[in-house]
Amino acid sequence: MPKKEGIRKLFDSIAPEYDRLNHLLSLDIDKRWRRKAIAEAVCPGKAQEILDVACGTGDFTIGTAMAAAEGSRVTGIDLSEGMLDIGRKKAAQAGLGDKIEMVQGDCESLPYQDHSFDRVTVAFGVRNFEHLDIGLKEMLRVLKPGGKAVILELSTPQNPILNFLYRLYFLHILPAIGGLVSGDKGAYRYLPASVIRFPGPAEFMRLMSECGYTDVRHRAFTCGICRMYTGIRKETL
Repeated sequence: MPKKEGIRKLFDSIAPEYDRLNHLLSLDIDKRWRRKAIAEAVCPGKAQEILDVACGTGDFTIGTAMAAAEGSRVTGIDLSEGMLDIGRKKAAQAGLGDKIEMVQGDCESLPYQDHSFDRVTVAFGVRNFEHLDIGLKEMLRVLKPGGKAVILELSTPQNPILNFLYRLYFLHILPAIGGLVSGDKGAYRYLPASVIRFPGPAEFMRLMSECGYTDVRHRAFTCGICRMYTGIRKETL
């Protein structure tokens, strides 16, 4: 089937166990990475319109809404209705129903007008885009002039020893645990493989620049296991 439909079905199938496994398999370090990216995206004291692309079960969406100033609005969009169902429940439990909207939609064809958002974010989802360049251009299209994209994504360490240990865990141990708990071995073989295939930092930054972002920057977290990319939509159209 087309990758997009496969991704939707994959995440629908693992949605019930996704949060628990996500935090377990990352030893909760993913929470620290999210906090750093949220701090990069949010402007204290300034109301913002924020779009969280490939929002999944809403951890990043909810964290952003909690950190954003009064009057801000955070919209999460994702292909998987199964993931969104969980995210909506979490947002309601956090008392953020009036600050968050979570909608089902295609991240490569965003249902929003040009220049609608001050920030566009995506945490651990950009590697699942069927067409990476199209997704990046859509994110840029809906940014206001001067707006910023903040992209958080898993990566591979550049240190050879760490890289070997990481691949051993990621390609063998993680799929076994994930498959056992979720009942979907295929999903937890796909997820680490998608990280290995994702462009390295230099290549991804070049792609962001080619798609139209300016002032493209990169930060590595935890020895390069996770990376944060930022880019700006230029002020003049």
